[in-house]
Amino acid sequence: MWANPMLVCYELYKVVGGWSTGDDDVVIKILYCGICHSDLHSIKNEWKNAKYPMIPGHEIAGEVTEVGKNVTKFKTGDRVGVGCMVNSCQSCESCNKGFENHCPGIIPTYNTVDLDGTITYGGYSGMVVVHERFVVRFPDTIPLDKGAPLLCAGITVYSPMKYHGLNVPGMHLGVLGLGGLGHVAVKFGKAFGMKVTVISSSPGKKQEALERLGADAFVVSKDAEEMKAAMSTMDGIINTVSANIAMAPLLGLLKPNGKMIMVGLPEKPMEIPPFALVATNKTLAGSCIGGMRDTQEMLDLAAKHDVTADIEVIDVEYVNTAMERLAKADVRYRFVIDIGNTLDKAAAAAE
Repeated sequence: MWANPMLVCYELYKVVGGWSTGDDDVVIKILYCGICHSDLHSIKNEWKNAKYPMIPGHEIAGEVTEVGKNVTKFKTGDRVGVGCMVNSCQSCESCNKGFENHCPGIIPTYNTVDLDGTITYGGYSGMVVVHERFVVRFPDTIPLDKGAPLLCAGITVYSPMKYHGLNVPGMHLGVLGLGGLGHVAVKFGKAFGMKVTVISSSPGKKQEALERLGADAFVVSKDAEEMKAAMSTMDGIINTVSANIAMAPLLGLLKPNGKMIMVGLPEKPMEIPPFALVATNKTLAGSCIGGMRDTQEMLDLAAKHDVTADIEVIDVEYVNTAMERLAKADVRYRFVIDIGNTLDKAAAAAE
């Protein structure tokens, strides 16, 4: 069992609090923070790069409390968010094109050494200070709790749909896996006017996919007859699965010239039959979050089409239990910590 992350956050910020706000910085009072599966990997050091003490969290939603003298995009009281990165070199070709996520010097929101030599700390805390370039504005119609996961799950599926042309009305989109990423991909697919089919190994998710999330069809990946009936019908597939699964049958669902975009991270190398790609000119590609311009664009589109994450809001004391449930995939579809209402209570209990 790991220590309660929220209490760790409080103790750490008691020590390092009181820093000055940089000229280009935005100070944010954190009200909500989503729990991403990568937080669990990081806390348990499963990627062998943990820097303790660690404050996870890169789905941050809150309110501006202070801005530096050079800040022009935000003011006190604005509803804002911070996603998966908090800095980059800001001068390379990728940064200049708005793809800070591809910068060789990208600084993730937590567990990384920043440009000034300090360790970055994430959103399981009461506040965060971020350069204005890496802050986005929440449209008024998006609730902060349901909007917070869009800063990771939302941009992770939106970006590949945009850049691989899988956002065209009337196209047929497959969404492989119905979890934190997959359920948002379904919603964006429908917002784009596409036909959306969920591909899942869990038959029990069919009713929810069709009736509540609005998918047009559901294919059980373990059912040979259903897979056969869906062969060569899809223009593209967003693959959100992080397990090692047979790829050939899934690639067979694509039409000629179809595309499968990987956003999940299987632990072991995948086996890709070359014939499954070459024979019908199919594409297998990957995508990792998105730049700041695209993240804001994604939020604006989400507001227009009422796209938000399906969440379970939890308080501070439930974080450890939430992590245990997340490890068992026992959440539909994102835990979000209600930091604004519960951090003060956690701090008082720690004194």
